[in-house]
Amino acid sequence: MDFITQILLAFCLATDAFAVSITNGMCSSKITKKNVFATAFTFGAFQGMMPILGFILGNYFTEIISRYQHYVALFLLGAIGLNMIIEAFKEHKNPECPCAPRNIFSVGNLIIQGIATSIDALAVGVSLSAINADISSTSVIIGLITFLCCAMGVYIGRKFGVLLGVRAKLGGGILLLLIGIKIFIENM
Repeated sequence: MDFITQILLAFCLATDAFAVSITNGMCSSKITKKNVFATAFTFGAFQGMMPILGFILGNYFTEIISRYQHYVALFLLGAIGLNMIIEAFKEHKNPECPCAPRNIFSVGNLIIQGIATSIDALAVGVSLSAINADISSTSVIIGLITFLCCAMGVYIGRKFGVLLGVRAKLGGGILLLLIGIKIFIENM
């Protein structure tokens, strides 16, 4: 696989993580450099490691991975999205609510998002094993491009979040739910 193909593959795999990063930025009242780095690092690490795992698993589990990846992505992204939609309605009903919403940049939340957005990279790793591609360079490129896209995504999302307020959380929740449905439909 040539370098240009690796880069294009990396951008394709980074799109879901980029969209979730934008959503995280939109739905957070405060963003720090630590939040941006944590998001970009988590998504980049999962996107970079999953093809390696898929490559190792190879053709032994191709059918199982491809059969269930869309269910896992739909469940994880759907659950996060629905939770955000519920929180948006609660905040809209009671804007003075003293209860702070869940930290979107918590380790647990980022790990769940990282897994959900990188399941397709696992399947790509299986495909790369079938063509005996150079998995180490491909995985590094995928991880780096995802890292950069997600770092930018959080900042882009924050700009929109400031303008949209509670609507950003509602929109972000709907977006995550739609991404989960999109992954599900594409893999049916």
